Amino acid sequence: MNDDEAEIRRLIGRFANAFDLKAWDALEACLTESLATDYSDLRGTPPEVTARRRFVDMRRAALERLQTHHLSGNYEITVDGGRGRCRTSMMIWRRDSEGRVLDTHCLYDFDVARSAAGWRIASITQKVLWSDGDWAIHSGIQKA
Repeated sequence: MNDDEAEIRRLIGRFANAFDLKAWDALEACLTESLATDYSDLRGTPPEVTARRRFVDMRRAALERLQTHHLSGNYEITVDGGRGRCRTSMMIWRRDSEGRVLDTHCLYDFDVARSAAGWRIASITQKVLWSDGDWAIHSGIQKA
């Protein structure tokens, strides 16, 4: 593994850990100023381009009251100059204060861009392979 691949893996790790720690400033630091997102598989919303602050605020509103655990692996990383791509398999466990859960296994495709501060996420596509549990605990989901 070369230095770029290692740094991209660390970036994705920081991204996932920020959700679990509710470290919203750390999450924002992982992202480019604006980013393309496609969470249509889970949320039922169309792909969009959004400001990173709005992205973080939406995740905070949906997940602040949930305990979460994001675990990623099976990294496939390619780098071409200042651009890169990372596919990773991720398990996301969610639990609310009443003990209700929603677990999701998905593939994430991240487009990343090199900046003066290091690699940042420029695009996120989530492909849900399966979900199990109570969809109602996640306020960001518009479908059931």
